[in-house]
Amino acid sequence: MKWKQVTIHTTVEAEDTVSAMLSEYGIDGVQIDDNMPISEEDIEAQFIGIMPEMEEPDGTARVSFYLHEEEPGEKKKDVPAAGLTDTTDNSYIINDRIYTDDEIETLLQDIRISIDSLKEFVNIGEGRLEVSESAEEDWRNEWKKYYEPILIENILILPSWLPVPDEYEKDVNEGKIKTILIDPGVAFGTGSHETTKICIPELKKYVKDGMSILDLGTGSGILGMTAVKLGAGLVTAVDIDPACEGVISENLELNGIQKDSFKVFTGNVLSDDGTREKIEGVCRRYDICVANILAPVIISLAGKGNVDSLLKKDGVFISSGILDTYEDAVVSAFMNNDCWYDTAVIKMGEWVCVTAKRK
Repeated sequence: MKWKQVTIHTTVEAEDTVSAMLSEYGIDGVQIDDNMPISEEDIEAQFIGIMPEMEEPDGTARVSFYLHEEEPGEKKKDVPAAGLTDTTDNSYIINDRIYTDDEIETLLQDIRISIDSLKEFVNIGEGRLEVSESAEEDWRNEWKKYYEPILIENILILPSWLPVPDEYEKDVNEGKIKTILIDPGVAFGTGSHETTKICIPELKKYVKDGMSILDLGTGSGILGMTAVKLGAGLVTAVDIDPACEGVISENLELNGIQKDSFKVFTGNVLSDDGTREKIEGVCRRYDICVANILAPVIISLAGKGNVDSLLKKDGVFISSGILDTYEDAVVSAFMNNDCWYDTAVIKMGEWVCVTAKRK
C-alpha cells in the first residue's frame, strides 16, 4: 500500500489547535514531535529511565498524519471511513479511507486554508505542509497501545479491546459505574482528551430521563452515548466527516444502544440547510446541545439563529474544544446574543467549556 505522510510545521503553542482542526477533517491519528523538556512527572508516568538527548527548545513542533493513497488497480472503497471490523480470528483490522490524488489535493488545500484562518487566534509559526511517501507500517494498529480506560466521575470509557480494570469491576457489575465501550478507529478519539473529559460532568449535571440531545461534531459518538447512559431518550448526532456514521454504528452496537433512538447525520449545520432540516425533522427543539468542536466554530454556533433556534426554552448549550486563549472571544459571542443567559465557564488545564441556557 502507498501512504502519504503529511507534516505540518507549526509551534508547540499551536499543536493542540492544529490537531483539533485536523479532527474536523476526520484526522485524529496524529503524531506530534517537539523538543519540549520532559518533566519528572512525565518520566515517572511513562516509565522513562534514561532522558533522551534533546535540542534546545525553540517552540517549534511537527504534527504529522497519514493518508492511504489509491494505487492503479486498487479498488476504492465506497465508505470513506475508518472503522473497525471483527475478523474471523477475533482480531481487528482498520478499513482505511482510500484517497484519490484529486481528493488528497483538495484535502490539503482545505487544510492550508484552515491553517491560515487559525493565525488570527494562535501563533501557527511556519504553517508549512510537507508531503512525502511512506510504506505501510505497523503504525496502523500501534495507536491502540496508547489508549487506556478512563474514569470520569462514574462514567468509565473503555476501549473495547481492553478488559474492565480490576479496581472498577465490582462497581461496574453493581451499576455504580456506567461503561461506554469505544472503538474509535484511526479517525476519532476515545474520550481521553480534556475537551471530552470537561463535557461529561456538564452532561451529568443537566441530562434528565427522556431528554433530547443534539451532539454537534460527534466524532465517535462518545458524548451522545454518554447522554444515553445518563437517561437521554433521543440523540441526534452530526459531524462533517462521513466516517462518523460507520464508526458510531459499531459503537452503538457495542453498547447495546438502539439506532432508532440515536440518529446520525453527515453535514454542516452552519452552512447546509439540508442538514438543519434533518436535525429539525428528528426533533423540532432539543433539551441540550453539546458541541466539542473548535473555538471559531463555537463562536458561530453561539450566534443568533444557530444553536439558539434549535433549543427549547431553558435548553442548555454545552460547548467545548476551546483553548483558554479563545475564552474571551467565545464568552463574548454568547454575551452578544441576547438569547443566552446564565453563561458559565469551566476549565481543565488549558481547555475551557462554556455552558449557557436559552431564554
